[in-house]
Amino acid sequence: MTGTHPHGAEELCEAGLHLYTRALREGWVSAADADKVPCLADLGLLQPDLGDLRRLRPVTPAFALHRLLRAVEDRIADERRREERLAAMFESLVAIDGPHPAAAAAPEIGVLSGLDRIGQALHRAVTDTSGEVLTIQPVTNHTHSPAGLHAEALARDQALLDRGGRIRVIYQHTLRHAPSILARYERLHGDVEARTLDEVTQRLIVVEREVAFIPASKDRTLALEIRQPAIVDFLATAFDRLWRLATPMYPRAVQQPSLDGITSRQRAIAAFLVEGHTDAVIADRLGMNIRTARVHIAKLAATLGSESRAQLGYLIGRSGILDREA
Repeated sequence: MTGTHPHGAEELCEAGLHLYTRALREGWVSAADADKVPCLADLGLLQPDLGDLRRLRPVTPAFALHRLLRAVEDRIADERRREERLAAMFESLVAIDGPHPAAAAAPEIGVLSGLDRIGQALHRAVTDTSGEVLTIQPVTNHTHSPAGLHAEALARDQALLDRGGRIRVIYQHTLRHAPSILARYERLHGDVEARTLDEVTQRLIVVEREVAFIPASKDRTLALEIRQPAIVDFLATAFDRLWRLATPMYPRAVQQPSLDGITSRQRAIAAFLVEGHTDAVIADRLGMNIRTARVHIAKLAATLGSESRAQLGYLIGRSGILDREA
């Protein structure tokens, strides 16, 4: 029975290469062996032995290569002739000046690869506007940018404000007192506000409610540039709702309120504890290191009089602290 290709029709598999090498060294191979490796016949590397039809003799590699390359050249020539026919066919159609703006429009969702390309696209979007820029900035390994990038972003934001634009940013509560963040806003002059929440989404930038940027990979080396109106409007609306829930940080900082000695941070941790999350997950979700999270858990346990993790969950539920708002 003749074998089948486990690979492309114009590829030489390892078994085929081994049998062809043997044929070159010994001068022939049996037809039965060749049937098991059909790519040799398909590539024209073996030919019948007229003196013994049970055998096949190898075609010289130089001749076989020349014939295969000629076939490739013929296909390329065919494709070029097809290209010329299509160009001629559409030449008159392209000249028609019709009202088809959608056909020439840029893709509504594009993928940006690399920090440089992402930065350039963001710079173009912000430079072209004098409207509003909305940003959600979670705590990540990339929160503290190199000095050069920080200065470039600061200049870009100030130029936007100078054109009459507006900037609104949501951070996590863990950055409320970060010196670098506060210093950044003290250097900006214009309509800029920052607020904080215990937990925020992944990074989001919406420019004038017309284009949005979101990460497409965990290391943020891939991003999506979104210009689809419905999606951009959805993201901007989500920002607005988070903004109303957030606590002012700049220009006027508001002290985080407490209920019965339990701060809003501890209430956020309590909610995660009731859901059964580990200390590591809680720390990651709230943008703090695990030791800080454990300090807050210990303070919460002391306030509620808990002596164990299991008891703490029970006391949180009985206290009703998750049912009340400051």
